[in-house]
Amino acid sequence: MACVCSVVVGRAPACGLLTLVPRFSSTTRVGYRKLRKNHQSPRRSKLPPDFGVNLFLKKPTTESLLIHDNGDSSDDEEEAEAAGEVEEDGNHEDLIDWEEDEIEAISSLFQGRIPQKPGKLTRERPLPLPLPHKIRPLRLPTPKKRYKFIPPKSAVSTPSSVSNQLHKNPVFLINLAKRISGLKTDENASLVLKKHARFLSKGSLSLTIRELGHMGLPERALETFCWAQNQPDLVPDDRILASTVEVLARNHDLKVPFDWQSLTTLASRGVMEAMIRGFIRGGKLQLALKLVSVAKRDNRVLDAGIYAKLALELIKNPDKHSLVAELLEELGNRDALNLTQQDCTALMKVSIRLGKFEIVEGLCDWFKLSGREPSVVMYTTLIHSRYTEKKYRDALAAVWEMEGSNVLLDLPAYRVVIKLCVALNDLQRASRYFSKLKEAGFSPTYDMYKDLVKVHMASGRLAKSKVIWKEAEVAGFKFDKPMCTQFLQLEREQGL
Repeated sequence: MACVCSVVVGRAPACGLLTLVPRFSSTTRVGYRKLRKNHQSPRRSKLPPDFGVNLFLKKPTTESLLIHDNGDSSDDEEEAEAAGEVEEDGNHEDLIDWEEDEIEAISSLFQGRIPQKPGKLTRERPLPLPLPHKIRPLRLPTPKKRYKFIPPKSAVSTPSSVSNQLHKNPVFLINLAKRISGLKTDENASLVLKKHARFLSKGSLSLTIRELGHMGLPERALETFCWAQNQPDLVPDDRILASTVEVLARNHDLKVPFDWQSLTTLASRGVMEAMIRGFIRGGKLQLALKLVSVAKRDNRVLDAGIYAKLALELIKNPDKHSLVAELLEELGNRDALNLTQQDCTALMKVSIRLGKFEIVEGLCDWFKLSGREPSVVMYTTLIHSRYTEKKYRDALAAVWEMEGSNVLLDLPAYRVVIKLCVALNDLQRASRYFSKLKEAGFSPTYDMYKDLVKVHMASGRLAKSKVIWKEAEVAGFKFDKPMCTQFLQLEREQGL
């Protein structure tokens, strides 16, 4: 029998739950579905929980209520079947089998606070910083006090302070020499000097005169000195006179007096030393020697640097070696020396030429004991002295000392060190320093290529010798005939 069935959503009058009631058509028999017991009468309210029983140990129950709207008919039928499967006993609950340690851990959560780690339980926090608006007493705002700014004395630009700053300023004095050099030939240097006379004081023009001498203008230097002689604020001054004498002596414009005795009695030590320096730089070594001998006869003590510069120029002439030895002996008789690093190195070079290597060692030790650090030039001179004396191991110790002092090697230093390694027949160390030379940006010299080719040939490394030979030819060097003959002979012996 065919029947038309529809679902009517209704609400139970007692319990307030949604019920699904089937409704049949008029052609069929009307029947009602019997409701369950828990739907016929209202559910009583839940009893308050028993606090003596731990509710968390019970297995939670699941109750699902399905609320549907009037949608698809097929969905309504599935939901009706799901709603019909309701548990007969709502208060049925199952227990979970908990272990003792789990029960003890969960029960401790309700008995008291969790035990902390041993140590300081309470953390002391620093007090907050006081706020200015809270600690400041209540009062009326005070007006701002306006102070008058007074600049320091060094910043006050008065004519006297400006002149004190300029008369020692090298830039100003050198620019003054450039302005004098820019004058016409018929103009005198006084045109420029008059404009800056207020900025000059005693000794100021000595730098200007020396700068004019470097420019090759001894006439302008003499004009500057003559103008200064007429200024009462600038004379007498031996510094200006010494600079003028040195410039004139260097340019061969100084008239030499015949009476040296009167010159040494009237001239000061600074003027005499400036004259000797001018003669040395000008190449007039005979006049410089004569002045030194006159000063020695009159018991005038000159600076040790004068002897060093004079000896360095005299050693170039083999006929003057005896005079150089006398100068060194005179310096050795002094109780105290006042040598710069450049003068000390010059005396070491002179001693090497004379073969007095003990003087070289003594000067180097004296310089170190004075509390100063040797430069790369002094180390190179010391290594060259020990190499010349054929003390190769001592020279190698000086190389290690130089590297330990973090001194950067220059081209002459690399040249001496490579020559030392070749003398020691140390091929590996010589090649290493040759590579460092190239990495430093220096170009090897002819003697470096020649020494390296020789040491490689002596060790039988002909292939490496060929590489260095070709590199030297690319650099523009050409070896001598004996060297080529030796190389060809070695090539024949090895059958290459």
